[in-house]
Amino acid sequence: MAAAEMRTYGGVSGADRKAERRAQLIEAGLDLLGGAEGDQLTVRRVCQRAGLTARYFYESFAGRDELVAAVHEHVVQTVAAAALSAVEAAGPESDAKIRAGLEHLVRAVAGDPRHGRVLFSVTLTDPLLARRRLESSTFFARLLSGKAREVYGIADSPELDLAAQFVVGGLAQTLTAWLSGTLTMTEEELVAECAKIFIAIADREGPG
Repeated sequence: MAAAEMRTYGGVSGADRKAERRAQLIEAGLDLLGGAEGDQLTVRRVCQRAGLTARYFYESFAGRDELVAAVHEHVVQTVAAAALSAVEAAGPESDAKIRAGLEHLVRAVAGDPRHGRVLFSVTLTDPLLARRRLESSTFFARLLSGKAREVYGIADSPELDLAAQFVVGGLAQTLTAWLSGTLTMTEEELVAECAKIFIAIADREGPG
């Protein structure tokens, strides 16, 4: 990159301006990938939505696939951070931690429908997105099993790994059905019922 582009202007460094442009492109990509109209993401459209030229797109991304991956990663990290923060703030009671994590997870995908569509919509059939969803399922399963060991004192085992994969896969399908309107429950009812299932599985896998 040219030295001029990395200089500080108006108190903002070149690196910060580049990071800001990248964030703008990811937000525009989220609009186009997770919008109600389905996948509308192209390089031209994302540049138009972000108000940036193609030059600035290629400063951060090699092509459309890299942006799709970045959008998905942004959503996963946003949702995971919200759930983990809620778990940490819920206090010492293990069941309260489960409810808090689920409540914030559901709120994250219901409060911003774009998040739910990127993570779960069956109408988004992009092969790269399908691979990223598989990887994120593994990520969430590992996150869940780690919290189960920490909160419930459950020993690491193949049975715990199986339970974590089962719960994450089941929750993903449940949220897919709920977001599409197939599963008719309020947000509060959904959280309460999922919490019952999570707690029952945790109690079964727990020590003693």
